[in-house]
Parts: sequence; C-alpha cells; structure tokens
Amino acid sequence: MSVTVKESLTIAIKGLTDSGIPIASTDARILLAHAMDCEPSRLILIEDNEVPPDIFRMFEEYLAARKKFQPVSQIIGGREFWGRWFLVTTAVLDPRPETETLIDVALQNGPCQRILDLGTGSGILAVTLAAEWSDARTVAVDVSDEAIVIASKNAIAHGVAERVNIFVSNWFEKVEGRFDLIVANPPYITAAEMDELSPDVRNWEPLLALTPGGDGLESYRTIAATLDKFLANAGLALFEIGHMQGAEVVNIFKHAGFADVSIYIDMGGKDRVVSVKR
Repeated sequence: MSVTVKESLTIAIKGLTDSGIPIASTDARILLAHAMDCEPSRLILIEDNEVPPDIFRMFEEYLAARKKFQPVSQIIGGREFWGRWFLVTTAVLDPRPETETLIDVALQNGPCQRILDLGTGSGILAVTLAAEWSDARTVAVDVSDEAIVIASKNAIAHGVAERVNIFVSNWFEKVEGRFDLIVANPPYITAAEMDELSPDVRNWEPLLALTPGGDGLESYRTIAATLDKFLANAGLALFEIGHMQGAEVVNIFKHAGFADVSIYIDMGGKDRVVSVKR
C-alpha cells in the first residue's frame, strides 16, 4: 500500500500523540523530512507525493524510537546550534537553544585568543567559539571518553580541529596555562528535580552531564575553588546555570574572591549565564 506525504504525517502525528509526545506535529515533520532528505518546510509542497516504501519503513523506525521518548536529535544524529550542525548521541547532552546565550555573551566580549571549555560534551561551545574567532586557540576537556570522541568529530566537521585541543580531564585536573576566556555548561540539575525531568532527558541523556546530585551546585563550587589559577589577567569566565540558581552561583564565585560577577538572561527572560571577570 502506498501512502502520500500528507497521509504519512497524519498517521505519524496520531501515533506520536497517542504515545504522549507533546509536540507530535513538529517531531513528525522533522523525522519524515530527515528520512526523505529534505527540509521540513518542503513537505507541504510535496504533500501529495507518494513516500517510497523504503523511506516509509525508515520513517516508521524513527517513529518507533520517538515513541520511546528518544530525543529527535539522537534519532536523526544531530542538532543545529548557532547556525551549525552538531553530531549528537546518547553520550552527550542534546544542545539547548538557551545555551546560545553563553555564546552571545562571549562574542560581545571578544575576540579571545586563549579559550578553555570545561565539560565540553559535544563540543558546541569550544567548536562554535573557534569557528567564530579565527585566531582562537581552544582547549576542551571532559571526563567522558565518549564525549571526547563526539567533540573531536564536531571539531573536524567544522574545520577547527587544528585549533581545538580536546582531551580527557576532570575539570582542571590535566589543564595547564591561563586563559582569556573560560566557559562551561556544567551539570546543575538538583537531585530533587531529576524526577521531574521529561523522559526524553531523564532516560536518554548522560546522567553525569545532567546532575552532580544534591543541590546541583557542586560543579560551580569545584570550579570556583581553582578558577583563579587558570583565568588570565582581565580574563572572563562564563557559566550556564539553572534559571533559579543565579543568586547562589554568584555568591559561590564572590566567596571565592571574585568581585565582578554578573547574571545574563536568556531569550525567555530567565537567568541563564553567570559572568565572572578578573
């Protein structure tokens, strides 16, 4: 039996909705477009075209994965961040739009030549900054070997591998030197909040990158205790935070001896980035 693009979407949206997927229409369009190797916006132009059987079978596999709440980015293998496509797997966090706030703040304070990305994950911060600043030299570290592999692939894909040194390190453990800019999107979800996360996140993204347990602030305490040793004179450090953690994270860095600490909000008007200037 042959089905058109429009019929395929109708079937998919109902199936995803029945499975409890909240934005079924958007997800169905992204998955079908990926299977058909076209932009989602093009589907409406070809809605009366038949979907080839092999493509429809692939689409059904994607839908089966999404019904298990696997994130769309993992199913199609990546996500766009700051206008670039990044490889995403179960080994790294799914890049969030709000993380672009950190890039925006960094670019307003640049260019910077010596950059350190702590807990790089997929490498979105290190790779994006290296791609935006052609003279930048970046060190990117993560405690996960699997994350290092993904970040390295993303650096190669965007032509910055020669300027991004990526290796395994538990925060500053194996890092040497001082940096003009230090960035991090550390795990900050509290232990209590973990149960409230959607299954897309809770069941599919790496626990180590989501939460340090407890009050969610331990990563900031660890970084703050050693930051002075690695931040250059007049250097800047930027940290993504949970939207209710601004005041607490500011206090952590002020208690560590930094006087110039600020909060930046994201596009949704929520606290998102803490800035620490030396």
